[in-house]
Amino acid sequence: MPAWKRWLSFAALGTLFVFTAVYADLLLRARTAYLEGEKYLSWNVDPSRKKAHFQKIFERSVAELDAEKAAGRMDETEYRQRVALEEFRRDESVAESSLKYAYHWYKTAVDLFSPPESKWVRLSREKMKTTKALWKAELDAAKIPYEEYMLE
Repeated sequence: MPAWKRWLSFAALGTLFVFTAVYADLLLRARTAYLEGEKYLSWNVDPSRKKAHFQKIFERSVAELDAEKAAGRMDETEYRQRVALEEFRRDESVAESSLKYAYHWYKTAVDLFSPPESKWVRLSREKMKTTKALWKAELDAAKIPYEEYMLE
């Protein structure tokens, strides 16, 4: 086989590999974004799961702070301040709208990971509409004023 044919075959295989890798990457990222949206949407249905999730993160952070304090790298005042900060983060995360995050994860799948028009992008596009309507209803119920552009 002449050298130019080998080079052309190698270039074609390399190109095929790159396109396959990019397609797989986009597919997996779209799936991840869709599943994150599903997680936040499920938290809207069952807020106790959301609270348990952020409580677990809080406990892990406090355990790390306990270890630092026990090792002598932090005094009592700093320890109390950092625990209070972790409590604030936990409480704010629990108070955030799960619907807002679900909508934005679905929107991420649609905007950033298409084309290709994968199963995950199609599902995200469908869920985006219903989730946005639920989010608007939540804002209306809380009497929070908004304009359409603010939700994007």
